Amino acid sequence: MKRKREGEGRATVTGTGSSHDGGSERGYEVFLSFRGPDTRLTMADCLYNDLICAGIRVFKDNEELRFGEEIEGGLLQAINDSRIYILIFSKDYASSKWCLRELARIVELKRANAEKVILPVFYDVDVDDVKLKTKLYRKALRKHKSDYGKDLVKKWKKTLRKVARIRGRKLKDHGYYLLLH
Repeated sequence: MKRKREGEGRATVTGTGSSHDGGSERGYEVFLSFRGPDTRLTMADCLYNDLICAGIRVFKDNEELRFGEEIEGGLLQAINDSRIYILIFSKDYASSKWCLRELARIVELKRANAEKVILPVFYDVDVDDVKLKTKLYRKALRKHKSDYGKDLVKKWKKTLRKVARIRGRKLKDHGYYLLLH
């Protein structure tokens, strides 16, 4: 994907998490973490397009991973290289092992580097769902326990609660533009 940014030459964003501008390497500025079936065709796509139009280098899995590229390696590289993480918590976010793995890695990176920024968005869920005070995410995590073990699920629970303490935005499907204003 190529685009011309104001004040710059041509910038090419590649699926490896870097862009080239006169030979210098730069990672993504923003990594979007979301549950595809819940938000891909609504909030995540709109946010991604708005950020790209604003000239921000943003990683969204289906847009940035190249055909034939290892999914896990590409995702981890993009997470490592990004500075800002927008976490879109939706009804089925916790049912995805990929979302929970991304989340755990993001929190580890934030702990190690204070310059990293986490921006949670509670999309058609309550903060209490992410804090595991309701059945919604607890039920999803119970299903993961048999596949991934109680230690990993315990880590994911701790991570969810930690991120839920960060002030974020609560949005309903019709309230996407509240995030940007």
